[in-house]
Amino acid sequence: MGLQCCFGGTTFQTLKMAAIPSLYSSSTSILRPVSKTLTFNFLSRPHGRSLPLLVRALSAPAIQTTGRTTTSPDDKVLRPQWKAAIDFKWIRDNKEDVAANIKNRNSNANLGLVLELYERLLNVQKEVERLRAERNVVANKMKGKLEPSERQKLIEEGKNLKDRLITLEDDLLKLTDELQLEAQSIPNMTHPDVPIGAEDSSTLRKVVGDPHEFSFPIKDHVQLGKELDLFDFDSAAEISGSKFYYMKNEAVMLEMGLINWTLFEVMKRGFTPLTTPEIVRSSVVEKCGFQPRGTNTQVYSIEGSDQCLIGTAEIPVGGIHMDSILPEALLPLKYVAFSHCFRTEAGAAGTATRGLYRVHQFSKAEMFILCRPEESDSYHEELISIEEDLFSSLGLHFK
Repeated sequence: MGLQCCFGGTTFQTLKMAAIPSLYSSSTSILRPVSKTLTFNFLSRPHGRSLPLLVRALSAPAIQTTGRTTTSPDDKVLRPQWKAAIDFKWIRDNKEDVAANIKNRNSNANLGLVLELYERLLNVQKEVERLRAERNVVANKMKGKLEPSERQKLIEEGKNLKDRLITLEDDLLKLTDELQLEAQSIPNMTHPDVPIGAEDSSTLRKVVGDPHEFSFPIKDHVQLGKELDLFDFDSAAEISGSKFYYMKNEAVMLEMGLINWTLFEVMKRGFTPLTTPEIVRSSVVEKCGFQPRGTNTQVYSIEGSDQCLIGTAEIPVGGIHMDSILPEALLPLKYVAFSHCFRTEAGAAGTATRGLYRVHQFSKAEMFILCRPEESDSYHEELISIEEDLFSSLGLHFK
């Protein structure tokens, strides 16, 4: 039988939340410094590439702008909900590699516009700094004894400098917001070992076990489920719509048993168990690389609010330490989180969609590690090893 129980693994290489390209959606992506993700699916829906993804942390101190927080009424630039610490200088200095990565990942990011906005921002920033320096010179001159005519001249000069600064500071804020929005669609740099191409270009690392051979015609999980009264798709379709289901009888106990067993096995390896919120803020969803309101989004957004249903426990777990600084001695932090997951499955036509595949709601246990960047590879291998042990101990054939 195929049950909606998935094991997942994610390793992070930074404690600051920024964003990563979504592995579940073809929409444009945003940036975060992260090492890699790997997800195995336990007899369930395929939900993304199971290739290791290593990302160079495109992070640096964000460009310092003014302390002004308002813009003019006619400001037409959409302000980002959050600002990723994107290393624009690195992007500029490595624009050929970034352009090739954008092409290889089939992204529609506009690198030329990002570089143009960055240069304009630097120029405006230099002019702001020059005018501030002039204003300080004028202010210092005003402290001394001056003839009335000379003082009046300095007052006028200071007023002109202030007016010019207000205009330029507004321009700087608009440019910063526009640059941030454009740059958030540039995908992270992928590991050089990741093959370029579709699923048929994937590299097979290992095959464990052999496919079972049967002396009788085999049935798929849908036929078995109906005959054994384990699933009810028809009633769920009436209640909720297509691609929902009721689990019944032994299927319920089997899923709960698998989740329980998984949590206990992973806890033995030093992971802290979690259950998570299943409604989160849209900005947190974006920081985890999803486009909550984009074209073909996989995310269910709650109308009239800034909240969304989670598509994976990775999102709320990733937000636990968001905007926090943790003592290095606490690392690594290892979590295993159980949650229900909700996905629109937009654009899923033509893929495996029968029965429990490509459903809108399912349950999943997710492993998640926060560690030092230099330890990322080793912890990634640890996650793979744990997943292989779990599948092997169930007697399953997998690759």
